Amino acid sequence: MVIWIDGDACPNQIKEILFKAAIRTKTKLILVANHFVKLPPSPFITRQIVEQGFDVADNSIVEQLQKQDLVITADIPLANDVLEKGGIALNPRGELYTPENIKHILAMRNFNESLRETGILNSGPPKLSTQNNQKFSNQLDKILQKRST
Repeated sequence: MVIWIDGDACPNQIKEILFKAAIRTKTKLILVANHFVKLPPSPFITRQIVEQGFDVADNSIVEQLQKQDLVITADIPLANDVLEKGGIALNPRGELYTPENIKHILAMRNFNESLRETGILNSGPPKLSTQNNQKFSNQLDKILQKRST
C-alpha cells in the first residue's frame, strides 16, 4: 500500500498525522502538489511536484494508483476515480468514501456547487475541529491495521 496525499488542499494538521503514521508503520507516502511542500526527513515520504492546472495533481494520482492504495483527498470526483480503480479514499475529516456512499456524496457536492453558482450558498465547510482530526486518525489507523493483517 502507498498513501497518496492530494497535497494542494490537504490541511497541515492532517499532513502531520499522515507523516507520523507513515514513519511509524513504515508505509510509503507520496504527497502530490503543484507547489513545494516541506516534508520531514524520512525514507518513506516523498513528494511529486506537478504542473499548475486544473486536476493535474488528481490525474497524476489516478494514473499511478495501484489497487488498495490509500488516497487522502477532499476532492469528491477524485475519490470517485480512486474507488473505481480499486483504491481506498479517505477525506481529511475522517470520512471514508465507499462504493456505497460515493454516488450520494457526489450528487450532494454537485447540488451544493449549483447553489454556490446561483449565490444561494456562499460558504464552504467549517474549519477542521479536534474531533475531525481524531476521527481522521482513527480511520487511518483502521486502514493501516487492515493492511498489516
